[in-house]
Amino acid sequence: MDKVPVLTIDGPSGSGKGTVSRAAARALGWAWLDSGALYRLVALAGRQAGVPLDNGPELARLAQQLDLRFGSGPSGEGLVWLNGAEVTGAIRTEEAGNDASKVAAIPQVRAALLERQRRFAVPPGLVADGRDMGTVVFPGAEVKIFLTASAAERALRRYKQLKEKGVAANLAALSLEIAERDLRDSTRAASPLVASADAVLLDTTGMSVDAVVERVLEVARGRLSLRSLSK
Repeated sequence: MDKVPVLTIDGPSGSGKGTVSRAAARALGWAWLDSGALYRLVALAGRQAGVPLDNGPELARLAQQLDLRFGSGPSGEGLVWLNGAEVTGAIRTEEAGNDASKVAAIPQVRAALLERQRRFAVPPGLVADGRDMGTVVFPGAEVKIFLTASAAERALRRYKQLKEKGVAANLAALSLEIAERDLRDSTRAASPLVASADAVLLDTTGMSVDAVVERVLEVARGRLSLRSLSK
């Protein structure tokens, strides 16, 4: 981990960190860690096994034994498999996101996934997104970004995403869910959502995805002297 350059992108739900980190990883030719997917998978595995989402020991055991695989579809879209079954859609629902937030608050689960996340750091580099990438998982990362946006904009982004997918959504309900997740993520005892002291803060309110990605890459170019980061 110490020999592989790492770019961490943390932030609250709806800040755009997943979209931005994936685009940055593609631009750099680096590996990508979607840490949120791991917690969604733990929650899904728990539900499939009938394990209550407040049973820390059992969920930690499931986290250690997860049979998962990340890949890409014909159009380059990200796909996820759990126990041999493709579960991409199942882990991207609002319910799955709320389940993941609950599971992520359990210290045993976070400990079970820590080393697994660090193993994603492989040459030539890694872009890791989540809520504690720069503070806990990769505290020595060379480049750290903390994305945020107004709660209203984050709820609106999610609303538009769901509508584009043909999924019924209620903006008021989404706003409430985001506020609840923000509170849960920022006040949990284990790895709360906070910006690392050495992270670059970037408010994405009103910014396009392309503009955010370019800004992230500019920060990376300024902090790393790698040919892969040059224009």
